[in-house]
This record gives sequence, structure tokens and C-alpha cells, in this order.
Amino acid sequence: MNITVFCSAFVLDERYTKPAREFARLLGERGHTLVWGGSHAGLMGVIADEAKAAGARLVGISVELLSHKTYQGADELVTTRDLAERKAALLARADAVVVLVGGLGTLDEATEVLELKKHGLHDKPIVLLDTEGFYDGMRTQLRRMEAEGFLPRPLDELARFAADAAEVLDYLEGPSA
Repeated sequence: MNITVFCSAFVLDERYTKPAREFARLLGERGHTLVWGGSHAGLMGVIADEAKAAGARLVGISVELLSHKTYQGADELVTTRDLAERKAALLARADAVVVLVGGLGTLDEATEVLELKKHGLHDKPIVLLDTEGFYDGMRTQLRRMEAEGFLPRPLDELARFAADAAEVLDYLEGPSA
């Protein structure tokens, strides 16, 4: 399975990097391909290194703006003109999307794939790894949107929140995936 991962390009505390490493290790051990932003920076580099060490194939989708941060060990590297083209390429290559901790770029990517799914433009599973309750606020906001009629589909059809790496992959590999 090609699993597109959105995450931070910043160096983060071990409480965030350890679960990300575990996810990347399991992804590789279970024979999946990591599709990600193609960077060696921060958490992106951590997951690429770990997934590669565990045997995963790496497909990086970089952007001209960040070409100086390109991960050199990718099996395949695509460079797009801009961030919008990059997001489209990341989704196009995905069988599933996993969102790890991240900042505004990660939030932008996550909300875009949710919006596209809401409109029926794809039906790929989306899972947010809710490390240390990082996405509690987002889950609360999405539940409020659902309760007040802002979502045309139930939130559980749009995305799933997982507590750990094994739960993410078990869901993606399960019979309903």
C-alpha cells in the first residue's frame, strides 16, 4: 500500500518523534511504501530514515521552493512547481493518508484531503495519529461541525483518530479499508 504521510519538517521533542519512528518502522516491516514530502528535515527525515531502515520503498514528493532539503535516499523523487501541485501529487500517489504531528503546512494538507473527501473527490482512508492528544482540539472542532450540520458526511466516514502506530496500520490493513 502507498501510504502518504503528512508531518512536520521541524525537529521535535522525543514524545513526538518516538511514535512517528514506531509508525515508520511498522510501515516498512509490513511492506508498505512511504510517500511523503521528500525532505530530510525534521520529522520528515526521521520517518524516512526509519521506514527505509525497515525495508520500505520511499517516494518523495518535493517542491522547488524546498529543493535544498531533498532527502537523498529516496527510491523515487518527484519535484513539483508549487505547494498546491505537491499536495495533489501526494494525494494522487496515496492509497491511504496518515497525518502525524505538524504545523500549519500539515494542518493545511490534512484539511485539504478532508475537504476533497467530503465532496466525494476521493474515498481514501485518512487517519490522524493523535500523539499526546495533539489533535484533540481538531477532533473537538470537527465533532462540533458534524453536530451543527457543517459536514455532509459523518466524521467517522471522513477520518479516524488513532492512539498509536499499530492502531493506524491495523485500521488501514483491516477488512473495511
